[in-house]
Amino acid sequence: MSKTKTKAAYVCNDCGADYTKWQGQCSECGAWNSLSEVRLGPTPGNRAARFEGYAGSAGANAVQTLAEISLEDLPRIGTGAGEFDRVLGGGLVPGSVVLIGGHPGAGKSTLLLQTLCKLAERLPALYITGEESLQQVAMRAQRLKLPTDKLQMLSETSVESICATAQKLAPKVMVVDSIQVVHMADIQSAPGSVSQVRESAAYLTRFAKQTGTILILVGHVTKDGSLAGPKVLEHMIDCSILLEGDNDARFRTLRGSKNRFGAVNELGVFAMTEQGLKEVSNPSAIFLQRADDIASGSVVMVMWEGTRPLLVEIQALVDDSHLGNPRRVAVGLDQNRLSMLLAVLHRHGGILVGDQDVFINVVGGLRVMETSADLAVLMAIVSSFRDRPLPQDLMVFGEVGLSGEIRPVPGGQERLREASKHGFRKAIVPHGNAPREKHKDFEVIAVKHLSEALDAVQNF
Repeated sequence: MSKTKTKAAYVCNDCGADYTKWQGQCSECGAWNSLSEVRLGPTPGNRAARFEGYAGSAGANAVQTLAEISLEDLPRIGTGAGEFDRVLGGGLVPGSVVLIGGHPGAGKSTLLLQTLCKLAERLPALYITGEESLQQVAMRAQRLKLPTDKLQMLSETSVESICATAQKLAPKVMVVDSIQVVHMADIQSAPGSVSQVRESAAYLTRFAKQTGTILILVGHVTKDGSLAGPKVLEHMIDCSILLEGDNDARFRTLRGSKNRFGAVNELGVFAMTEQGLKEVSNPSAIFLQRADDIASGSVVMVMWEGTRPLLVEIQALVDDSHLGNPRRVAVGLDQNRLSMLLAVLHRHGGILVGDQDVFINVVGGLRVMETSADLAVLMAIVSSFRDRPLPQDLMVFGEVGLSGEIRPVPGGQERLREASKHGFRKAIVPHGNAPREKHKDFEVIAVKHLSEALDAVQNF
């Protein structure tokens, strides 16, 4: 009997670049000691033929011109949670592969168990657990008071066995919890390694595409919050979602970073309760639970998440520093951008906080990724520095340039409407976002330069 030689490659854990031999530094991304050995199976071509002929297979693909392709909307399957459907782009698409990541205890298994129990009442669903026993999952479902008579459960870590069982049961939706614990028999490495994660995900993805099964994978994250495993995993899937939130926080945010069937950077908000994750349909009202007496250093801005505006409160604390290097701490914002804004405030606003400790916090545990928070951050810093509270009905947004100019941001009119809907009556906005018609009950102060914004705040 002849022995087939197994080939090996070396893959970077950070960027997914592969090499024929090991080297200390990745030439693509520059990371050190990030290459891991990947054992390539002897007959990878045979795997693709295992699911041929299965009901729902795509079959042979015919060549079409671009004009002949049907423009009908892809069928969507609602999950029963509006916030989850929003992040997915309207619902689950047959044959799609969705990856959900998050820290331990964020609520990934809870969210998926709730979703699968509801979906199982309408269509066949299969939940594969590799980290927990079936009894543990059943106890969670009983505690959450979920319907349990329709959902099919399987405790398995072998990818071949998972696909063989799914081929017999023919589920429409299948969850694998998690991709880091499953393994393939012909890959000579431990579960969770680069080779196992990549080959297991490729095998499961091929099964989902050929059978039209909706596949949801659960992934672990590293200490810095990024998805663990090779970057090539993110290229295989159709939708990548991250469930964020501290264990002691009441709210969880579901954020999409990649979606082939919808908009990216959509945000869904859930509240962690004794009955599991409950969707928050109006997150602006939740994050704006402010005190009656507003202290200095607090201001409200409107951030744009995906396809909707969201009101959040930004707090600043400026205090005398007793250190040689004053501290610059930003929670929920980019710390490098905070240093840049402080330099602009000194150069073009005449306010020096170089000998002060500056702390910035976004209330509610949210993370603001866009530049529309620049002006609100500076107004909060000035308010704390002067110890002068800003009006409670004031809303601020705008991007600040290095020369002190206030640049317009996308969705300006939608942001103003959202603020007006929640009772705000004053707004400091970029001149390019000012409405053409004046509102009777809403005062909009349009500014072109940082000095104009500081003058407007001084008059309050």
